[in-house]
Amino acid sequence: MRIVSSPVYLDASALVKLYVEEPESAELEGALLGRRDVLVSELAVTEVTSALARRVRAGDLSARDAGRIQRRILSDVARGELQRIELSPDSHRAAERLLLHIGSVIPLRAADALHLALASGIPTRAFVTFDQQLRAAALRMGIFDVNE
Repeated sequence: MRIVSSPVYLDASALVKLYVEEPESAELEGALLGRRDVLVSELAVTEVTSALARRVRAGDLSARDAGRIQRRILSDVARGELQRIELSPDSHRAAERLLLHIGSVIPLRAADALHLALASGIPTRAFVTFDQQLRAAALRMGIFDVNE
């Protein structure tokens, strides 16, 4: 994986790979190594926390480990290792437009549209997702350097 554009926006499917060993985790970590322009939203942090809770319920992760991972993500955001991008009313309106425009062709969840809306507000951008529908929507928009 090669990410040239700057800054880099990670959705939850990418963010989780930095904290939980999954396929493509090592490749993503390598692509982001040393970058100080990695953006995440509070939405992504909440979605990752939801994914951790699902793994706890499934018995794939202990509650203690899930809590540790969630605290590490919050710490990395607080320390500036990951840059926070805020949701605003304008982000929601942009997401709603995307749902009506692109969502009529490619099914999008509200959270996916919010990720796209946040990323589309970045001047030079790379959008990293491992969700194939979200990737298709980003490519359809034609404005993202989407991970290969």
